[in-house]
Amino acid sequence: MTSLTDSERVALANTALYEAMEQGDHGAMSRLWLDDPDLEVSCVHPGWPVLRGRGEVLRSYALIMANTDYIQFFLTDVEVSVMSDTAMVTCTENILSGAPAEEEGQLGPLVGQLVVATNVFRRTEDGWKVWAHHGSPVLAERDDDAAAGDAEGPDDDPDQLLP
Repeated sequence: MTSLTDSERVALANTALYEAMEQGDHGAMSRLWLDDPDLEVSCVHPGWPVLRGRGEVLRSYALIMANTDYIQFFLTDVEVSVMSDTAMVTCTENILSGAPAEEEGQLGPLVGQLVVATNVFRRTEDGWKVWAHHGSPVLAERDDDAAAGDAEGPDDDPDQLLP
């Protein structure tokens, strides 16, 4: 049996982060975040200010989990980079979530959202732990022709970069 590479271990830790959120497992979420007094963790949820410190970050996840009846992440565009004891994962979070239901026993309205995320990990004795998370909502669609340098793309007119 071959051992996993650092990139594979980081990818598994990244997946575990989203699985803990989907399952509403605050204990698992707590175990995934770095607990090192010399390295302060930080988190930016889409539309939120920067949260600093393990307690504040974990409270934010508890609040989100308590107020979300259903959430599922479909990760795409996942890229893992590892340098020594630090790793970075960038990805697109394709999120499907359900708001609280008006009637007991029913699922509330489902909402889809795209968020681009950067997750930074540190290697510890207990494996790779989340050091920072930053999620930003995707507000505009990407025009692949323009992004590829099409002569009629937004490169010619900076005002076309805004939706």
